[in-house]
Amino acid sequence: QVQLQESGGGSVQSGESLRLSCAASAYMYSGSCLAWFRQVPGKSREGVATINVDGFTTYADSVQGRFTVSRDNVNRTMYLQMSSLNPEDTAMYYCAAMFRRCAVTVPSNLYRHWGQGTQVTVSS
Repeated sequence: QVQLQESGGGSVQSGESLRLSCAASAYMYSGSCLAWFRQVPGKSREGVATINVDGFTTYADSVQGRFTVSRDNVNRTMYLQMSSLNPEDTAMYYCAAMFRRCAVTVPSNLYRHWGQGTQVTVSS
């Protein structure tokens, strides 16, 4: 059973917007902090945004003010609304979950549950 499934990636022009979704199983969604990471080839995964069960959010400095993370408790889905995209945002985006409070400063190796990823490509 797929626990986390991302969707919504694609190719856009610089300055455009995109919304990513992460659908979670009932087990994975309830009580978990959800996070977005991104990774480019040759680099480690970078924390982008997190949202705790109580709605508390954290963001990487590089996306603060441009990206917004939210969660829909009815549909068990986390979203990442990305605006003012630039080529540096090009990466594979992953969602992750952990059953404790989380923040973008938490290293990726502490997350045990991951989706398969969705590619975002921003051209100038």
